[in-house]
Amino acid sequence: MTSRNRLLQRGIRLEQASVAYNVVEAVVALAAGTVASSIALVGFGLDSGIETLAAVVVLMRLRDESRTGDPDAHEATERRAERVVGGTLLALAVYVSVEAVRNLVTRHTPEASPVGIALTAVSLVLMPFLAWAKYRTGKALGSRALVADSKETLICSYLSLTLLIGLTLNAWQGWWWADPAAALAMAPYIAYEGWEAWRGEHDHD
Repeated sequence: MTSRNRLLQRGIRLEQASVAYNVVEAVVALAAGTVASSIALVGFGLDSGIETLAAVVVLMRLRDESRTGDPDAHEATERRAERVVGGTLLALAVYVSVEAVRNLVTRHTPEASPVGIALTAVSLVLMPFLAWAKYRTGKALGSRALVADSKETLICSYLSLTLLIGLTLNAWQGWWWADPAAALAMAPYIAYEGWEAWRGEHDHD
């Protein structure tokens, strides 16, 4: 097996892991968010669904090259995958912004959610390692789509952190505004990464 084939197999395994974890994360977050009436947790579950879509598209691109063995023949697939990742990031930025503003305006106060706190804590530990592995593999392959997807996974870890802080402060101090304020502050970065991926402008250093 060539060095590139090994990298392709590693990328495939990483994306398979992303799909599996994000499906579980989405189901748990949506269920916990519904029980606690937490829009933030429901939004986190929807984000996991968006990440699943992006990971599936990139996984298909990597499997396509793995079958044919010709990286130059998949530029169109690479670009399409990159645009899907970029589009999902832009959609996420819009969703996070709208929900954060709505929560601040309505002073929405969710119930405490121990399940949500545990879920975001686990994601906060796992997601940075997965993002780093995707980034390194994507750079080695020259796959802009995999690099863009690594940014989306890293954003998931940031969202996990802000949601963990928000859920914890709400349960501990009753600070209902902590989560939407933190999420709103993150929206410009999410939008920037999405626009860069959509344009195909991620750096290749």
